[in-house]
Amino acid sequence: MTRILVVEDDPDVAVALRVLLGRAGYEVVAAADGREGLRRLFADRPDLMVLDIGLPPGLDGWQVLDRTRDMTDLPVLLLSARGAESDRVRGLRAGADDYLPKPFGNEELLARVEALLRRAAPALWSGAAQDRSLRLVPDRRSAVWHGEEVRLSDIEYGLLQVLVRNRGRVVTTDQLLAQVWDDPQGIGRDRVKFAVLRLRRKLQQAAHDPGPDPIEAVRGLGYRYRADPGD
Repeated sequence: MTRILVVEDDPDVAVALRVLLGRAGYEVVAAADGREGLRRLFADRPDLMVLDIGLPPGLDGWQVLDRTRDMTDLPVLLLSARGAESDRVRGLRAGADDYLPKPFGNEELLARVEALLRRAAPALWSGAAQDRSLRLVPDRRSAVWHGEEVRLSDIEYGLLQVLVRNRGRVVTTDQLLAQVWDDPQGIGRDRVKFAVLRLRRKLQQAAHDPGPDPIEAVRGLGYRYRADPGD
């Protein structure tokens, strides 16, 4: 059963979300503050997080989102009583996958949850091996490639993360621009090409005998991560 973590300090909203999501067939795990939310995130490994930005002081929603992205890339739907464009932009740039202002309609929330789960590949978690040759390290923004740690820029790490999540499938240049550069209009496609070249060079330099290039260019479409043949 798909598991959803709800981090919400308003008890009325939390109960409503548990009932709504539970009736829709999801297993719901709830937390009332940021620290409990991170504990449940680590212990329960949910498939998606619904996160309220306005959590009590000490560890607010922005801090929870930031620490979540150090551990995993699971989908995150932000909830906020503030619907200003600046808040939505901040949330998306901080790593959230969607943003829903309060008050919200039940059907809209369910539709957004379904869409996020439909698009998401299985979540990557810090320290987990992605195949025999590669392990992503989110908290250090690096990758361990053939046993050697490779320090990456935020763009390079995001690029590799998206490709690995879609291993074996072509990710188009436009999709990479939208997901890594927050550039849905597809302006500046050369940025993808040069970022891939830098990423390839770093991986090649890290391993003494890396074998075939794991990032395959698919002419006219985009790029594909090729998993280790032994997996």
